[in-house]
Amino acid sequence: MDLGLQNKVAIVTGGSKGIGLGIVSLLLKEGAKVVNVSRSPADVLPTPEMSDKYLFVQGDLSTTETCRMAVQQTLQRFHFIDILVNNAGVNDGVGLSAGPDAFQQSLQRNLLHYYAMAHYAADFLKQARGSIVNIGSKVCETGQGGTSGYAASKGAINALTREWAVELAPAGVRVNAVLPAETWTPLYERCLAEMPDPVAARAAIERLIPLERRFTTIEELAAMAVFLASPASSHTTGQIIFVDGGYTHLDRKCTVDTVADFGAAAT
Repeated sequence: MDLGLQNKVAIVTGGSKGIGLGIVSLLLKEGAKVVNVSRSPADVLPTPEMSDKYLFVQGDLSTTETCRMAVQQTLQRFHFIDILVNNAGVNDGVGLSAGPDAFQQSLQRNLLHYYAMAHYAADFLKQARGSIVNIGSKVCETGQGGTSGYAASKGAINALTREWAVELAPAGVRVNAVLPAETWTPLYERCLAEMPDPVAARAAIERLIPLERRFTTIEELAAMAVFLASPASSHTTGQIIFVDGGYTHLDRKCTVDTVADFGAAAT
């Protein structure tokens, strides 16, 4: 399927690994020009034939100067901006006991750069009648415990998605969010590797995912994000879409091994 992304210019924050790298790779495959804004270079560099369509901007996104610089360097290299993918963030475990200073720092790491990037890119996105895709998390709806800063940031990202969709609609700019749940990333793999029985730990999580009893892949997350960023979704805005195999919202009886034993009478 041709998503109409040939030579479109996309900025992706946190595009050096995990879901962000998956989004960068698929955008390049679809013919877009991509700017990756991150603290470190990508785990896998673009192939040589794509190098003229790729720009790495190194910086700490918790500073607004990095956000301003990223937009400026994008314009210097590619002259316009069609797509902004806000992806960078970290589940930093800042809970109630951490205190107000730590909470504020967590918001700086996980939320404020979403606003700053959209602020600095807004005029150029309007010129292009472009799109914004915000990557969120199911934690904003389910809670997790011990991660107030991250959960608050992700809840705010949902709200900003709807707010920006309203504000930018008159300019033809679409804004949507993609929310993962249990996605198999290198970070997740490392976390499970630290457990006494990584195989059993993975299997226990997979049993809770109704669709196919498996983790969501990076490629599946990237496919939804890139579709929403593209002209192929030209009349979709203000949507918050979960790519999670039903993990977040489906009835809990779907997570048991004997789901076939349940029917309408069990509701």
